[in-house]
Amino acid sequence: MLVHTYHNPVIPGFNPDPSICRVGDDFYLVTSSFEYFPGVPVYHSTNLVNWQLIGHCLTRVQQLPLDNCQASRGIYAPAIRYHDGIFYMTTTNTHVKADGERYGNFIVHTRDIRGPWSDPVWVDQRGIDPSLLFVDGKVYFCSNAGMPTDTKGIYVCEINPLTGEKLTLSTLISNGCGGKCSEAPHLYYINGWYYLILAEGGTSYGHMVVIQRSRDIYGPYECCPDNPVLSNITLHRFPVQAIGHADMFEDGQGNWWMVCLGIRLLNTQLRHNLGRETFLVPVRWENDWPVCAENGHVHLEMKGPLPSAPLSVNHDFTDDFTGRVFSPHWNYIRNPDLSRYRLDNGGLTLIGGTDGLSGKQPTFIGVRQKSFDIEAITRVYGAIAPGVRAGITAFLNEDYHYDVVIENRTEGLFVLVNRHVHDMEVITFQAPLSAGTTEAELRITADMNWYYFSFRTGNSDWQDAGKGMSAGLSIEGTHSGCFTGVYIGLHCTGGEASFRRFSLLNK
Repeated sequence: MLVHTYHNPVIPGFNPDPSICRVGDDFYLVTSSFEYFPGVPVYHSTNLVNWQLIGHCLTRVQQLPLDNCQASRGIYAPAIRYHDGIFYMTTTNTHVKADGERYGNFIVHTRDIRGPWSDPVWVDQRGIDPSLLFVDGKVYFCSNAGMPTDTKGIYVCEINPLTGEKLTLSTLISNGCGGKCSEAPHLYYINGWYYLILAEGGTSYGHMVVIQRSRDIYGPYECCPDNPVLSNITLHRFPVQAIGHADMFEDGQGNWWMVCLGIRLLNTQLRHNLGRETFLVPVRWENDWPVCAENGHVHLEMKGPLPSAPLSVNHDFTDDFTGRVFSPHWNYIRNPDLSRYRLDNGGLTLIGGTDGLSGKQPTFIGVRQKSFDIEAITRVYGAIAPGVRAGITAFLNEDYHYDVVIENRTEGLFVLVNRHVHDMEVITFQAPLSAGTTEAELRITADMNWYYFSFRTGNSDWQDAGKGMSAGLSIEGTHSGCFTGVYIGLHCTGGEASFRRFSLLNK
């Protein structure tokens, strides 16, 4: 058995709440997507370290209604399972409907992992973080709540996963292991034991993974004497924090692993801007309990018996807009009006309405920022009507974004830098472009401390347009909390603008 060194996170950038399944020698992993569309990205790997985005589970509005969804609501933690030739994905849409009720828990399925996936079937069991267990001809559905009047805890029912029909009442099986916010329940049946993995401590710096076991799926469950089995809470100011929300699996060669979420800190400060990311941890067994990594800690560099050697990783993304369809790496905010996004003549045309980036339905298309050190460039070209504003943005949500744009004013074209933090939105830089200018390149670079803004026309040198602190886009600094991460995107307001090429280099 060869042991390989690999680097975490294995899926960087905003990719929280990972869940994984294996089909033969192939591994498939899904993560949360919140208010972004399409929803629930699907990744594929054969060695657990090199992952390729191959699609999304939720690609239609009828699967994923997000109209007027609040930031950091929408699709919470998904779970993916494979059984008898069918992939199942279950998750929660926490978006609130017009009648005040949230959409709730549902399941979609497919025989082709690349889709399309079925329309949702809704499950009459409340809570979040649902998961499925297939065992002995039965299918169990678990989540961290049952019905509105139930005691808080982890509930299980038998279910028909193709229809969502409950075959038994929801039954409380666990109140957790004593930590707050018992969530992310995953059930497994291994060597005569039912194992229940939970996340506790809240999805922040107190996050941790705990585990229980029982001979009967309905309990009683005993807690592992070495809980938490996975956490970095004792590693003060360690660059990896908030470890939790794990899913456990066997790799087909007898080796066990967990995928989990974690964050990478900006320097040594308790701040992060990339969002919660996906990490990989080796697992061994002692006395019928899983033992995770070394001392239950997650590191940026780890070792384990990977199915094959990891390859060098390049997370750069470039789009010259010459294709006929959009890359799956692009996301929209909430349900997009696709008539406002057009690929033609080697360019991308965006048609912006009156809702800018600080509104609920901007014309925006973006990709995840995956590294602290980046360089993102686009070129805005062609006729821009008076009043139109178009450019590139570092976007956390509608209240936190830095934008470099071209705006057509009565005096001509101007380059502006607009910064929105909390309830303060201000233009921090503005400069006119030369008369007759029809194209300009806009750039955002970043490191752990700053986002830097610049522009140029023709083959001229880059001109400095100021900077904004990375802390201004950190999750800890938001006024209402945030579960996502920074996107680098293109946007347009007030009319039509065209873009020629977009590149995001993750250094």
